[in-house]
Amino acid sequence: MTELEDRIIDMPVVENESKNDYAKTTGYYFLKRAVDILFSAIGIIVLSPVMLVVAVAIKLDSRGPAIFSQIRVGLNGKPFKMYKFRSMVDDAEDLLDKLRDRNEMTGPMFKIKEDPRVTRIGRFIRKTSIDELPQLFNVIKGEMSLVGPRPNLPREVVKFTRHQRIKLLVKPGLTCYWQVMGRSNIDFDGWMKLDLKYIEDRSTIVDLKLIFQTFKVFFGDDGAE
Repeated sequence: MTELEDRIIDMPVVENESKNDYAKTTGYYFLKRAVDILFSAIGIIVLSPVMLVVAVAIKLDSRGPAIFSQIRVGLNGKPFKMYKFRSMVDDAEDLLDKLRDRNEMTGPMFKIKEDPRVTRIGRFIRKTSIDELPQLFNVIKGEMSLVGPRPNLPREVVKFTRHQRIKLLVKPGLTCYWQVMGRSNIDFDGWMKLDLKYIEDRSTIVDLKLIFQTFKVFFGDDGAE
């Protein structure tokens, strides 16, 4: 475990009073977990041929693994390995420092539209969000939910304000308000505000609406995380 990850685990999320403000009933969490397991299991079974084809295409297109894991920050600030189809060259992290001056995002997040690290197959799977499909296994493992704030990188979380750390009170998810509202056009502060809005709004109805909205935009061109 890195020093940065240790800092996140030791970092206070929010005071107990704030935790109580955002608490939900046991019934909500039980139903949410049941929906997570059911929908993600069905998704893995139905989409397994697609995932197999994508994995082969990635291996044929560029050097490196088809699926890679990246440390993200989950519930209560606990780091976990999030899975994605590899959409960048194998040494993408090593090339990051050379590109930092081209960052188009505000805050601690890094994003550029024409990222030279993205492979040919990577552009397609990012455009269609297919690169996120391996996270269905994170959902099965209980590290993520189908609906919830998108998990941040450790280097982003250590720069959260105290109010933004409320985001760590809920399990991160595959989709959220930010994901379905045009993520490429929303800056870091806007992303954080949408995540906090979800935490206030969240309910079984809201979760189901976001799942079906995600299906509608799945093949859209809203950019990539």
